[in-house]
Amino acid sequence: MIQATRTNLLLLKDRRRAVSNCTGILKGRRQALIKKFLEIGRPLLASREETRRRYGRAIVELQTSLGLEGKDYIASLALISQRHLGVKLVNMNILGLRYRDLQEVESASRSLVDRDYDYPAVTPHLDEAIQLFELIVEEMLAMARYEGMFRRLGEELLRITRRIRVLEERVLPGLQRDIREISHYLAEREREAYYRLKLFKRLTAQRR
Repeated sequence: MIQATRTNLLLLKDRRRAVSNCTGILKGRRQALIKKFLEIGRPLLASREETRRRYGRAIVELQTSLGLEGKDYIASLALISQRHLGVKLVNMNILGLRYRDLQEVESASRSLVDRDYDYPAVTPHLDEAIQLFELIVEEMLAMARYEGMFRRLGEELLRITRRIRVLEERVLPGLQRDIREISHYLAEREREAYYRLKLFKRLTAQRR
């Protein structure tokens, strides 16, 4: 229980002002995060849709190539074309939020001459399928980067929203209630003191 004094009343009002300012700052930061969240979210959704369409085209080209080149030939090409794509994690910062960014060491897409097979000897369907799948790998790595930022922003938005809700729904109402109760108590005490003073003056006048 807070003692009903003028000093505590002033302290409570200062705290209420500080909480209100803090809430305003948090709301401003939340708006900036929402703006960035939408900036990242729109291209991410568009990239997913484009990757989905590209994957469908790649499957069609691969099925056509399997019918023309044969499953054994495609399997042998897959074996000799295996490679490990290097990636590295880099610490990044966005609007004061730290997250881990994924960066490619080398590109997944290769030109025809860089592929480990005799490209003039295969059908264009196989070349197209390989190119599409390599592009899909690059897009998935790019989406992984966006999703890292997207997830970090989402977590921070939830955290700030919870803090704003606690301040607005618990802290501020509690401060308002304490300020109201102390103000009411002090006002009652002032009225009592004023009444006693008037009574004292009246009694003093009667004795004269």
